[in-house]
Amino acid sequence: MSENLASTPSRRLLVEERRRLIVEFVEQHGRATVEELATKFDTSTVTIRTDLEVLARNAAIARSHGGALPVMPPSSNDTPLNIKETRWHAQKLRIGLAAAKLIRDGETIILDSGSTTVEIARQIRQMKFEALTVITNALNIALELSGIPHIRVMMLGGLLRQTSYSLVGPDAEQALSKLSADRLFLGVDGLDPVVGVTTPDPLEASLNALMIRVSRETIGVFDASKLGQRSLSVITPVQSLHMVITDTSAAPEMVKTLRSAGVDVVLV
Repeated sequence: MSENLASTPSRRLLVEERRRLIVEFVEQHGRATVEELATKFDTSTVTIRTDLEVLARNAAIARSHGGALPVMPPSSNDTPLNIKETRWHAQKLRIGLAAAKLIRDGETIILDSGSTTVEIARQIRQMKFEALTVITNALNIALELSGIPHIRVMMLGGLLRQTSYSLVGPDAEQALSKLSADRLFLGVDGLDPVVGVTTPDPLEASLNALMIRVSRETIGVFDASKLGQRSLSVITPVQSLHMVITDTSAAPEMVKTLRSAGVDVVLV
């Protein structure tokens, strides 16, 4: 196949989307060769090699001779958001859609920073609300929702965490302490039934804990790879979660444990 034919718009994935799908394929299969990726995505091996080099530079995959291997850093690492967004993207899309369907007109919601919560914001963009207030500490989420009629965005101030585009610290907590919300959508880096819900950054954990206190309902939104993982800072025990929305690859015993703790688990 010639590169010109492969690049016909009707047959061609956007570069960003193709690279996200490559990362997902490599993670699901444990490895991938250049040739099988070229066949799967209907493009040239030259294009695939370029994709793999870019993804490797961003630490989204590891290059191997003739292909790629997955990179799965420990959950205690504070992985940059642009890398997180490439991982389990299809699952995060489904989770974001399921979460957005819970939002009712006139509500005040909190969207925590994260690669899954930004998918909720992208779904909100496609929905019609007479009125909706969104509180967030995430710069990218605020930008996603800016300029949309009938959606009021309240941005918390504070110290910028460059890895997550989030604002944390005493200023953010002071602003949040004066507010209340109907529901919080909380993205996390790890959920262990014994340790609780965790995240790498202590300041983020402190702000997340306050988000839970000012919200009537807390919904954890994360792909199943986070289940059973532990990170540095504990946000809250799992019993503080009213609901968890995750993907269907979640281990049945983990789902059973969460439900036994009184958490409503939704698999998508």
